[in-house]
Amino acid sequence: MIFTEQILDWFQKEAREDAPALDAFCEAFRQGDPASIERQFTSYLKKTISIRDTAVRRERKENFYHGILLGLLSSQRSWVISSNAESGAGYSDILIEIPDENTGIVIELKYSESRNMEAACQKALEQIEEKNYAERLMEDDMDTIFKYGIACRRNACMVRMAE
Repeated sequence: MIFTEQILDWFQKEAREDAPALDAFCEAFRQGDPASIERQFTSYLKKTISIRDTAVRRERKENFYHGILLGLLSSQRSWVISSNAESGAGYSDILIEIPDENTGIVIELKYSESRNMEAACQKALEQIEEKNYAERLMEDDMDTIFKYGIACRRNACMVRMAE
């Protein structure tokens, strides 16, 4: 938890200095544009982290990227962002509500030990469906719901969106 909070603080400071790029990144989530999310998040990771930053136990690597993404997304003050939110039959990594637009976003992250990040994205999307992570968003009357599976490995990511 302390690790995640430190990452959040650091990235929020960095994000404030790069507001236009950060707004474009968040807008890609709101618009359902996984290619832009992937391109911008990978660029941000390459610019800001070292692979030494992920030199932690395997089960903690996902937390590192989770913290980075939370920090970046939290720049959107009108968004309601929940980390490890209880929804459906489990806890989604990140759940977002954009109340002004009745738009919801479910994000499930996976760390990919291999170069097969596509498989990790699919596993994340399957988990969203199997555990019905969008349930809370539906209960809160979100009209549009985007579901993203994000795989990270070192300083790169892959993003896939459910149809």
